[in-house]
Amino acid sequence: MRLAGKTAIVTGGASGFGAGIVRKFLTEGAQVMIADLNSDAAAALADELGCAACAADVSDSASIEGMKQAALHTLGLPDIIVNNAGITHLPAPLEAVTEADFDRVFAVNCKSVYLMAQAFVPEMKARGSGVFLNVASTAGVSPRPNLNWYNASKGWMNTATRTMAIELAPDGLRVNALNPVAGETPLLSSFLGEDTPEMRAKFLSTIPIGRFSTPEDMGNAAAFLCSDEASMITGVCLEVDGGRCI
Repeated sequence: MRLAGKTAIVTGGASGFGAGIVRKFLTEGAQVMIADLNSDAAAALADELGCAACAADVSDSASIEGMKQAALHTLGLPDIIVNNAGITHLPAPLEAVTEADFDRVFAVNCKSVYLMAQAFVPEMKARGSGVFLNVASTAGVSPRPNLNWYNASKGWMNTATRTMAIELAPDGLRVNALNPVAGETPLLSSFLGEDTPEMRAKFLSTIPIGRFSTPEDMGNAAAFLCSDEASMITGVCLEVDGGRCI
């Protein structure tokens, strides 16, 4: 129960890594709101787990404000914000990615972190406590060809994590990131280009431990970094990748 008495918002929490984080937080005693663009999936998982849910487009400031008001009504000012929502473009040469795809990747993966900070940092500063956890990717640490702008967006998240940590530490706020390798999530087929046994085997050959990251792996790491046990840890970008980035 390392998160007993804590409240949390997990964006993109209806599936994949986000759902793993939601499940772990609940078992550790937190009250959780799932915020997801897929409102039906968010509501279904919330009903299953007995927590709150809210439809949210994390790239839109008005939607973020609506989510904030729903959270304040349901949870109060949250203790923990998990910026997990993310998107990628399909594998392609960097010059072939469309402007629309580029804009969407940076809006969801980067602008969302800015918007969530705008929405919650002022009141967290006034309270003197708060934790942000940004879900980046090994793609931002050890990039692969043909995912150039996705790689860049996740590198941005790692840098944003460190700069947020430095600036907010005097106000009692901590900011960390997780860098997972690909996992069994809705984005896997996009990363692989095509989800075939051959493509999976090729990708897995680059992971020394020999398997993908799981939602449970992410939940375990997130629960520690967001708990008081990690009160001296800020600005860390933790690789949950089975040795992929070594």
